[in-house]
Amino acid sequence: MNQERYYWLAWSRMAGVGPVLLKRIHQQFETLGNAWKATEKALLQVNGLGQKLSASIIEQRSRLDPPAFFAEHLQKNPQFWTPADADYPRLLWEIPSPPPVLYYHGQVNTAENQGHVPGIGIVGTRSPTEHGARWTRKLSMGLAKSGFTVISGLAAGIDGEAHRSCLQIGGRTIAVLGTGLDLIYPPHHAALFQEIAEKGLILSEYAVGTKPERGNFPARNRIIAGLSRAVLVMEAPEQSGALITAKYANEFGRDVYTLPNSPDVQEAKGCLTLIHRGAEVIITEEKLLENLGAIPQLDTQAQLSLLTPSSNLNLPDPMPPREPLDPLHQKIWEVVTPVPIALDTIIEATGLTVGEVSGGLLQLELQGLVKQLPGMRYQRC
Repeated sequence: MNQERYYWLAWSRMAGVGPVLLKRIHQQFETLGNAWKATEKALLQVNGLGQKLSASIIEQRSRLDPPAFFAEHLQKNPQFWTPADADYPRLLWEIPSPPPVLYYHGQVNTAENQGHVPGIGIVGTRSPTEHGARWTRKLSMGLAKSGFTVISGLAAGIDGEAHRSCLQIGGRTIAVLGTGLDLIYPPHHAALFQEIAEKGLILSEYAVGTKPERGNFPARNRIIAGLSRAVLVMEAPEQSGALITAKYANEFGRDVYTLPNSPDVQEAKGCLTLIHRGAEVIITEEKLLENLGAIPQLDTQAQLSLLTPSSNLNLPDPMPPREPLDPLHQKIWEVVTPVPIALDTIIEATGLTVGEVSGGLLQLELQGLVKQLPGMRYQRC
């Protein structure tokens, strides 16, 4: 037994320690076993971990025996991964807030977990129009036929259409829940839940017995985005969980595509907002599949990270500008690399404002020095 699993589970139960902070703790101490034994002074070296929380951690861990807790937890939750496990999804570990425990039910595909089989998220409103439902079925089937795994949240509406259509033609689909694996929500998806368990995979970061609390679903959406190489928002009102998934996708460096519709259609107004913010428009099934087919394969560890460009790809250096750039444009151009890089990363690396970076990138585009890619990412020409 990998004893590090004990500590991931134990740390996941620490009040006040969420996935983002837990990943920082892991990075600081290299293993959570080391972190479990750390002094209060050592814990205070972790960014974002203050004295009050540090003292609380010391007190909480004095009441918890990780091996015993693990054995007890296993009785009701026999199947789960932690980041210490080889089968933990590699793309999910890349995000800033990977779930410390990921419960699963169904048919595991290890190639999928290693990132060799690309997953595409499909999300949207629980009350789709005929237009949105029809296009969801069409694209889900097309993706399945092309070898993609369709990922969604088992919710009513767009999610259900995506899962069913994929299964209908024998495709592979993953459902990510906002409840424990023992609770089907919504209840009328019981038959769909069972079919996915038999032919695909069901995931949740919540232990058995967890009810559909309101806050669980935005957190669930980050897992959908994290597992996906791209996210399709089919229809979404202006206040929609699907827009939260798209936001996470952008933060994680994933491409975002959305289906256009009339401004008069309330169920799709959020999609127009996404287009305004730079999401790629779904024009035809063929064009979408062509774009998704250009997603690089994750065949090596060096290719894994979608959040930051890797320095190990051995790509040729781009030609320098023919004419000297002004200091602001030169600063931006030096940060943009041959590997696609997210707009937020450019802003952080340059220390410039959003307006300065956006305007500078536009000028560099006009000069043929950089190009914009779906998902608000840029790369050198």
